Amino acid sequence: MDIRILHYAEGAATARGITVIIDVFRAFSMACYAVDRGAAKIVATGSIDYALEYKRRDPAVILVGERFAKKIEGFDFGNSPSEILDVDLSSRTVVQTTHAGTRALVAATEAEDVITGSFVNAGAIIRYIRTHARDAVSLVCAGFEGNREALEDLLCARYIEGALRGNPAPFDSVPEQLRDAPSARRFFDPDDTASPRIDFDLCMALDRFDFVIRKTGTLEGAVTLEKMLLPPNR
Repeated sequence: MDIRILHYAEGAATARGITVIIDVFRAFSMACYAVDRGAAKIVATGSIDYALEYKRRDPAVILVGERFAKKIEGFDFGNSPSEILDVDLSSRTVVQTTHAGTRALVAATEAEDVITGSFVNAGAIIRYIRTHARDAVSLVCAGFEGNREALEDLLCARYIEGALRGNPAPFDSVPEQLRDAPSARRFFDPDDTASPRIDFDLCMALDRFDFVIRKTGTLEGAVTLEKMLLPPNR
């Protein structure tokens, strides 16, 4: 199995085979929490205008998104999993836009199969790849604001790669490694109310969810994503 680790939207555009777009803080952790709260579908876009226009045409959709880690004006929620822990999203469509993750998703136009990546469903991702194995696997690190290395995305990619190669890496040290990472410092800044400390813990909840979120369709400037349950791990 040829496994490549790629970076940012530019890397996503070259991805082939089963492609995992990884955004740990916080886009694709948030996506998992959203579908766990009942969301039927996620429409991921790189454009704020697209999201707002979607809401104008269908006021029932839930807008989720950030720029520079802060909630976008006119949106229902930011990119914070803690905001939706007690929100009933049953049968709702969520439209999500973020600085890095959703842009990389939209850019992965040549990949055969695309799923989102985070630690909260890493075990399910690994099982999905093993079950649907093709010759190529692309692990795309969305990055910090889409243009700088995000250690959490790289560690997640290496974690998945190690498991696929039969050399799984321990997770125990990962949260400690990330505490001082540039992309994680905001969670420990009491003045940054857009990035609460609990979000760090929610994004580090390894294997909390036993499903993958898979690309199911392409729209003009967006992709649709849906939850896919996996058989029990044996």
